[in-house]
Amino acid sequence: MGLLEGKVALITGGSRGQGRAHAVTCAREGADVVIFDLATPAVDVAYKLATPDDHAETVRQVQALGRRILAIEGDVRGQSTLDKAVAQTIAELGSIDILIANAGIWTQGNFWELTERQWDEMIGVNLTGVWKSAKAVAPHMIERTSGSIVITSSANGLEPGDRYAHYVSAKHGVIGLMKNIALELAPYGIRCNAISPGAIKTPMTDHQAAWDMFAGHDNGTEEDMIQGGYHYNALRGRTFLDPQAIADTALYLNSKLADNVTGVTIPVDGGHLLMPGINPTPVRQ
Repeated sequence: MGLLEGKVALITGGSRGQGRAHAVTCAREGADVVIFDLATPAVDVAYKLATPDDHAETVRQVQALGRRILAIEGDVRGQSTLDKAVAQTIAELGSIDILIANAGIWTQGNFWELTERQWDEMIGVNLTGVWKSAKAVAPHMIERTSGSIVITSSANGLEPGDRYAHYVSAKHGVIGLMKNIALELAPYGIRCNAISPGAIKTPMTDHQAAWDMFAGHDNGTEEDMIQGGYHYNALRGRTFLDPQAIADTALYLNSKLADNVTGVTIPVDGGHLLMPGINPTPVRQ
């Protein structure tokens, strides 16, 4: 018996990276899975978004574990699409016991230089999309008086980050949203928590713009990123963490082991938030 035996988990952004780790972990622990993700580019980012091949690979990995899976294409900014995904899931799999609101994007830019489109896309996906995802599953969970919601925030939901005020704002926002969801759904026996990942190696972080950021110059390499990751973590030997570290934490939060845990944020960051800050580029005069 797995920790999620007989459950159904809906995972937004479930096609790859952290989302795939969540899907495979839920399946391994006995849950049927629904992945909800974009199939065509709909936002302007510096890295490749999920593809139909990514969807298919996650489906293959879940099915290899003997679990059922639905792969639904959609944008978390669209309430009607999310509502239809919830209805389809209930019709085909019987219920939704778990929501992992994982879909997210990342871009860079000084706050005074961001375009309205960059701001709106970031807030729309990373904050409003979480609200719409939780809104879509809440009536069903309320009717059943049970459920668990896990929201992906970030270490940047707890600290600032240079040149991504829009991302920081969204990730701070989802922690506040999580607390209110937890408070409002507690009378119905439904729990809501957040995870704040540190540096995680996924397609969202492993690309040229991220390499350049960690290198401190253009034409950075993946090795520059890996070496930079060692400076980000307090724990020995840690650089960019595997997405499984986040999936394991969500597994705990969605299982009976965390039956009495709601309204909390768990950093999974290699001890990053423990470290005293320094100014890497001081202005001396």
